[in-house]
Amino acid sequence: MRSYYINNGKENGGPFILEELKKQDLNKASLVWYQGMNEWKNAQDIEELKTFFAVVPPTIKRSIPSPEIEPIKKSTTILGLKKSHFFLTLLFLSIFAAVLVLNVIQNNKRSELDLKNKQTEFSNEKITLEQNEFNEQRIQDEIKKRIALENNNLRRRDSINSRITEIKALLIDNKNQFENTQKDFTDAEKFTFFRSENEKLEEMSLLQNDLQNIKSQISQLQNESDRLYLQLETIH
Repeated sequence: MRSYYINNGKENGGPFILEELKKQDLNKASLVWYQGMNEWKNAQDIEELKTFFAVVPPTIKRSIPSPEIEPIKKSTTILGLKKSHFFLTLLFLSIFAAVLVLNVIQNNKRSELDLKNKQTEFSNEKITLEQNEFNEQRIQDEIKKRIALENNNLRRRDSINSRITEIKALLIDNKNQFENTQKDFTDAEKFTFFRSENEKLEEMSLLQNDLQNIKSQISQLQNESDRLYLQLETIH
């Protein structure tokens, strides 16, 4: 029993026996080869395969005459208009309706866009107004701080100047008192009548202590005055 091989133009298939070959998708130009052939041949040139391509006439079908049906006359008008005019009018109405709907949609979109733009402008104006109010409030607060600082500095300057004036008066008094005490000390040192030596020394010791106290007070007042002048220089 022969074994057949076929080629579909890309690759070979097989082997197939004759019954299996009938099931393959063969045509007259399909290439077929079996052992003993010198070269591939078309299927229609191989004797045992010619029956694959024999033409079988179709079965004759007897037709039964159908009864004659009277043709139905089709109406050539719609709503009193010719079909061509009706469909043309319908087309124009459809176009008009589409244009109208498109205009309405565009107008709605334009209105929505205008509303969004107005809302955005309003929001921007509100933000700008709030920022301006914030800046104005900050400026007012800064002005208040400066005024309060200036008032505080003014009060400090007045207080310091007042204290300096007091210190000047005290310095004058203490210097006068120092001079008077120093004069009393000199007189006590020279005066020798109606008192003993111990009384003289005791009086001189008291006057010496007074001189030291007055001198210490003058030094303290002078130091305080110097500090106050330095504070005045730091106050703007």
